[in-house]
Amino acid sequence: MSTPVRFVLGQKDIPGAWYNLLADLPELMPPPLHPATKNPVTLEDMTAIFPENIVQQEMSPERWIEIPEPVREIYALWRPTPLLRAVRLERALQTPAHIYYKFEGSSPAGSHKPNTAVAQAYYNREAGVKRLATETGAGQWGSSLALACRLFGLECTVYMVKVSFYQKPYRKMMMETWGATVYASPSEQTQFGRKILAEDPECPGSLGIAISEAIEDTVTSRETKYSLGSVLNHVCLHQSVIGLEAIRQMEQAGEEPDIIIGCAGGGSNFAGLAFPFLRWKITERRPYRVIAVEPSSCPTLTAGVLRYDFGDTAGMTPLMMMYTLGHDFMPPRIHAGGLRYHGMSPIVSHLYKLGLIEAKACPQTSVFEAALQFARTEGIIPAPESSHAIRVAIDEAVQAREEGQKRVILFNLSGHGMLDLTAFDSYLSGKLQDT
Repeated sequence: MSTPVRFVLGQKDIPGAWYNLLADLPELMPPPLHPATKNPVTLEDMTAIFPENIVQQEMSPERWIEIPEPVREIYALWRPTPLLRAVRLERALQTPAHIYYKFEGSSPAGSHKPNTAVAQAYYNREAGVKRLATETGAGQWGSSLALACRLFGLECTVYMVKVSFYQKPYRKMMMETWGATVYASPSEQTQFGRKILAEDPECPGSLGIAISEAIEDTVTSRETKYSLGSVLNHVCLHQSVIGLEAIRQMEQAGEEPDIIIGCAGGGSNFAGLAFPFLRWKITERRPYRVIAVEPSSCPTLTAGVLRYDFGDTAGMTPLMMMYTLGHDFMPPRIHAGGLRYHGMSPIVSHLYKLGLIEAKACPQTSVFEAALQFARTEGIIPAPESSHAIRVAIDEAVQAREEGQKRVILFNLSGHGMLDLTAFDSYLSGKLQDT
């Protein structure tokens, strides 16, 4: 093969602005509603839990929003991230497809989550906030916010879904290393957590419950605001650096993707890669196939209902129009903890409703089969969440082989799996089951 397999930009190529897909949507999204009045939420409503500068971004119709220099300086610790061509995987599959992946596991926290954690910590510090409260599923978001808060001098409290708290103890240790306080959710720290534990002392927890605890902590504490790692528009906005870099790197490779793939729980890493490409699909009718991949055990897009629902279990958040399994849905104890969420990002849901993206659901054992094949050919042990994207990328490459057609496939490897090895041990020992 004559062309290089790794495409790396320089620090001067870190994007100077985030891309806001809201500016190019062909149809306006339904607004979030106040949980009590059912009226569209106002800026004042949202500032009960977020600082005003974050709320302004959440509601902004501007196409480009400048990245503050202090944020770009921290991005330079790991950005731009590399784009790689999976040549060894292609050979193993004997496929004419070209498979590329954007690798976000090179960040200090090992995932894409610092892209928004750093931005949110910066804006909260600028607003005079002293402490951030948040939830985390697999721990990637919690560790990223713990890092960002340390860099900007903020305190950080994390409610970690209990099943992941015990499955992934090293992520808890990462958070504590960076100075965060971590509680297994449901916890004894909040009224809602105590209520859940009274009803079910063995409750494994969910992202919906952990969000409720973090919001309760926020509204009952002074100088504290809430920080969310996925779902909302401003989070998807901050993640757009992934796709903006990938566009330039695909140009370096001399190819344009036919298929763009990302795993989807709340929707942030899928959005980060896909949204800059969707700009061209919407405005220039470029024929990209864009696929969101979710677990079969928590299939919000493929089996959920599009309706207004709460983002948390207690019903404290605004009502959002999204594909949902119901805010009281308790996901099974799968190892892809970052995808155990009952709803999908409103903007990702809107794109699916409009037919601009596809969705696929994959069972857990099939996902780990793909993760193992990727690790044994490309050398990188992928996070269980990212492995959903790998599963569909492999499936599409095999289909290209069977049809004798070259396709260019691009997926987001949103994090490494070095702290998820207990999940791989379960798979290798035959203990991992589909639910």
